[in-house]
Amino acid sequence: MEKTIENQHFEEERALYGISDTEVRHCAFGGPIDGESALKETNEIAVIDCDFKMRYVLWHVNDFRLERVTMDTSTRAALWYCEDGVIVDSKLHGIKVLRECKDINVDRSDIVSDEFAWRCDDLKLNECTVSSVYPFFQCTDLELTGVKLQAKYACQYVNDARILDCRFETKDALWHSKDVTVEDSVIDGEYMAWYSENLTLIRCVIKGTQPFCYCKNLKLVDCELINADRAFEYSSVHAKIKGRVESIKNPLSGKIEADEVGEIIREGSVKRCHCDIVIGGKEQ
Repeated sequence: MEKTIENQHFEEERALYGISDTEVRHCAFGGPIDGESALKETNEIAVIDCDFKMRYVLWHVNDFRLERVTMDTSTRAALWYCEDGVIVDSKLHGIKVLRECKDINVDRSDIVSDEFAWRCDDLKLNECTVSSVYPFFQCTDLELTGVKLQAKYACQYVNDARILDCRFETKDALWHSKDVTVEDSVIDGEYMAWYSENLTLIRCVIKGTQPFCYCKNLKLVDCELINADRAFEYSSVHAKIKGRVESIKNPLSGKIEADEVGEIIREGSVKRCHCDIVIGGKEQ
């Protein structure tokens, strides 16, 4: 970097507005003046070991790196409309972190943020913890690896996503998702992936009631369904399930294979359902 700014305290409006080719080290942002947008419209910056207590700090930023950065709960809407960024070993604890950003990698970071990462494109998280209410809404080209997530409504309306070796604790996940692959992951919640299209799960553990309803082209390969009742209603599905399924209700088409099924419900359907069900190698 051509310039270095270090060991300073900024609290005024747009304190470092428009800087470029600059490394910002050991600086603090926020204070009684209550300014905003300290690093707005910046380019080619590295922000290292800095502390933020300020709103809207990084908007319209291109080519950036955040390393060992801390953002507290007052750091609202911290990164919006940013491109080509890396965030490493950081704490992002403000509401609405990441909105309409593109080409962002987040590694080994702790995220506590309601409405985290909305409408982002080419977003990758690796070995992060995420606590949120409504994360990853309408993201495209999303990649999650080794992520531990606690949320209410996760990954709704995502397109082109890859989820590997993750653990989700959530209410609803992957509703209206399209072209998503989940591998070697645990998803503990309710009403999993309703209205999804082209969703594939491989060697996953799915916990919770009424999973996979109204799905199109759903594929499960060597997955476990725990406490899954009334599964697959009106879904087109090809599934190979390890262990027991509590109940299957009116699957639309395809083939479901399981070791054991507590109940097959074929009644009250408003659609013509013709899915094959095989239990312990025997067709039902």
